[in-house]
Amino acid sequence: MKRILTLALLMIVAVMTAASVARAQDIAGDWQGTIYAGARELRLVLHVSKNADGSLKATVDSPDQASVGIAIDTIALEGNKLRFTSAPLKASYEGTLKGSDSINGNWTQQGPKLALDFKKTTNPVKTVHKPAAPSDIDGTWEGALDTPGSKLRIVFHLTNTEDGLEATMDSPDQKVSGWPATAVTRKGASLRIEMKQVPGYFQGKISKTLDSISGDWSQGADIPLQLKRAKTEPAAAPKQ
Repeated sequence: MKRILTLALLMIVAVMTAASVARAQDIAGDWQGTIYAGARELRLVLHVSKNADGSLKATVDSPDQASVGIAIDTIALEGNKLRFTSAPLKASYEGTLKGSDSINGNWTQQGPKLALDFKKTTNPVKTVHKPAAPSDIDGTWEGALDTPGSKLRIVFHLTNTEDGLEATMDSPDQKVSGWPATAVTRKGASLRIEMKQVPGYFQGKISKTLDSISGDWSQGADIPLQLKRAKTEPAAAPKQ
């Protein structure tokens, strides 16, 4: 009788342990991580949910490239190993679930593997910000960098939101538009716009007349950049 009770207790413990592991490996939710490629930083937000049959489905956002809801074609968690692929990005990921709130692994996208660790979060980086009353520098600001052999136009669009100032950057001569700034900081007349995905940043002083911002674009070296408030949208780059 004692042996039967012991076996029964062992079976109960085994069932409880299996249930605990299953709960620990429920990865539905939001996960955020950063890819570091040299000096560049690119944030990714992975949204994981379940189908009716319990299998996983997911999408991924790239806030620093203004891309939201990118398809994840296959995703599976086997034991503590997570794998997913994205055809639109021509990318894949393999990682190891650590506890219930972190995944350590590597991102592969047409090149060498890059370390990418995800952390579970209830407050992922926002890709949409609610508008607020316009600030005194809201609008479009244009300038040009003197580069060897040519000028490179830079355009910033500044918008005040409930979360503070936001900015996007265009480089018409490189046919780039709408790249979101990773951070915008204003202290009095000082303005800093960071673009870690480039990587570079603009640091300048706002004029008292609020019609120009004088400063430097820093990307390996400091290059003077004078921004003027635009009255119209900048012309598109000529077709090659």
